[in-house]
Amino acid sequence: MANIAIITDTDSSLPMDIARNHRISQVPITIQLGEKSYQDAFEADNPLVFGWIDKEKKFPTTAAPSPGQFVEAFKQAFEAGAGTVLCFCVSSEVSATYAAARSAAEMLAGQDIRVMDTRNLSMGEGYMALAAAEAVAAGASAQEALAAAESVGKRVRLFASLATLKYLAMSGRVGHLAAGLAGMLDMKPILTVKDGKLQMLEKVRTQSKSWARAIQITTESGQGCGIDRLAILHVNALEKAKQFEALVQAALPCPTEIIYAEMNPGLSIHSGPGLVGVVFVTKE
Repeated sequence: MANIAIITDTDSSLPMDIARNHRISQVPITIQLGEKSYQDAFEADNPLVFGWIDKEKKFPTTAAPSPGQFVEAFKQAFEAGAGTVLCFCVSSEVSATYAAARSAAEMLAGQDIRVMDTRNLSMGEGYMALAAAEAVAAGASAQEALAAAESVGKRVRLFASLATLKYLAMSGRVGHLAAGLAGMLDMKPILTVKDGKLQMLEKVRTQSKSWARAIQITTESGQGCGIDRLAILHVNALEKAKQFEALVQAALPCPTEIIYAEMNPGLSIHSGPGLVGVVFVTKE
């Protein structure tokens, strides 16, 4: 059977060590800070980006990887011995990444390249790529690996608590007035992924209540089917993430392995620092 390479993008939030151990390549989103461009996760991290925002009082821009970047990633995979490339992209509802990867595949028309719009983001996307990589390692065909990823995509859930609406307001995703009022009322919105987009699910006052509600929703979502995989998501808030994990562990049966995944700047510039949440895959 031909060697199968797995490629994704840095919006997947896959920790570098996990990606490396499972031979998953990540194509970076571009972060533009003023006149300088950085490769998401490889050159730009959250402290750098949020430090720049707070200093410059400006909001950075992001750009999907170019088709040329994907062409290079695909070529490297084939040169390393791959016969097939499976590429898992952040939801096309939030980024042009999928379109760029499709264009790159068309440029290499003679090669076996299969590009999937995961309709997910962060570790939802990451878990899909991981499922494919594990299937390939176990001897699965390309089609079987895609099916494994699709199965995870149907069972993955994300619930996260925002610490502030400041950065959503700066990005234009919510009005400045709404963000200001929410701040005055100590609102901590809960986010989820729906229809391929990161959407506001509920508005809850105070961090403790927001965390409790996020955990309650997680428990309700996993009830009756169990949780197969679980990651604690955060943005520049590792200590808060550890506190949140303790609450999650106390509230519901968790798998033995829990991943700590920091959302990379390609996504985190919209949420702002302090976000904590959970991404999980149900057993059924």
